[in-house]
Amino acid sequence: MPDHHSLDIKRVAILFAGGPAPAANAVISTAAFSFLEEGAQVFGIKHGYSRLADYTAAGPLQEGVDYVRFTHDSLTHARSSRGIMIGTARTNPGKNVSSPDHLKDPELVAPLRRVYEGLCSLEVDALISIGGDDTLKTANKLKMFQDNLPGDARRFPVIHLPKTIDNDYSGIDFTFGFFTAVETLAEEIRNLNYDAAAGKSYFLCEAMGRSAGWLAYGAAIAGEGSLVMSVEDVAGELADEEVDPETGLTRKIMVLDKVVSKMVDMMVAREREGRQYGTIVVAEGLAEFLPAAYLKGVSRDDHGHINISAINLAALLSNLLKKAYTARTGRERKVNGLQLGYEARCAPPHAYDVMLGSQLGVGAYRALVEEKLNGVMVSVSGQLDLHYVPFDKLVDPQTLVTKVRFIEPGSDFHRLARFLETCTDS
Repeated sequence: MPDHHSLDIKRVAILFAGGPAPAANAVISTAAFSFLEEGAQVFGIKHGYSRLADYTAAGPLQEGVDYVRFTHDSLTHARSSRGIMIGTARTNPGKNVSSPDHLKDPELVAPLRRVYEGLCSLEVDALISIGGDDTLKTANKLKMFQDNLPGDARRFPVIHLPKTIDNDYSGIDFTFGFFTAVETLAEEIRNLNYDAAAGKSYFLCEAMGRSAGWLAYGAAIAGEGSLVMSVEDVAGELADEEVDPETGLTRKIMVLDKVVSKMVDMMVAREREGRQYGTIVVAEGLAEFLPAAYLKGVSRDDHGHINISAINLAALLSNLLKKAYTARTGRERKVNGLQLGYEARCAPPHAYDVMLGSQLGVGAYRALVEEKLNGVMVSVSGQLDLHYVPFDKLVDPQTLVTKVRFIEPGSDFHRLARFLETCTDS
């Protein structure tokens, strides 16, 4: 159940963390505007948690450098603008806290304490956190940190707004920026289709989407891709297991030769239809399922994720595909591997994403002022109806991790992509 507060909200901090997403400024500006209209002061914390996590050592927060004070003038025309008006960063002050017991360890909790003290120095009455699942985990840990403080300590409620162009967030149907990102990538795929047709070749496009295939699937459907594959498709004959030589743990992997064979099936089927070209879209998260031999020396980030940017999945698969196609047909076919994604993160936001982002921003105000909530994520469904999902419904209470929302195999959305692909049956 969500907690309630009795504070009179007069000073609010807004913080954005993680990768950019179209319509970020719709979220930030409408949240700020809602509070400004009520006479509150609104601070935009610059570049995520990067400065707050180093608060004590770096001295007091400086206006204009570490935070901005929003005004009505600074919000003019911001709702549909590109980029992130307060910047972002991937600093994770809660990375050392992976269980409730860790919150009692002064050393492990030190970065969270510095964040708390930095926000207290601004005398804020509430924090609005905007970001992905790691940022949600941080918001939850910051709330739990405050729950463990002495009874007379200063406390402020924490409200989280979900952000990811990957759309793999539990608790909400679609995240702001997703449809803009899909359209941006789909336009590129449509352009590549014409290029492929002119040269009787193929493009293998690697789309963003570490944990789930929403972006790859959406881009393939809207961009008229010939085939799409993501982590949800690593199942049945396409899946196997191996013991990771580094960890000794058994992990799920994709059977590369069968994955590539499925792509060749599609190419041969298109040739039967007189089409000697096409585009294949894969989600970058498939790299997580590469056999260990392909992951030697690959580093991991602060969150334990494999550094996917160090693995050019598109180049790897395109080379395997060219060889497999020639081995099957005796002919050669040019296959170009391309990585797509960064160009979509700050694209001009589409109307739907601006509306969705705006409602989330207003939802933060309504959660704090009208509902007097603490420790909830704002969600939207139906006719942009607002819902408030408690952190404990989204974060495992023991491991403090979130649950990824995958495309459900066999769902109508999943079947839509299969229906629109080239039929490979003989």
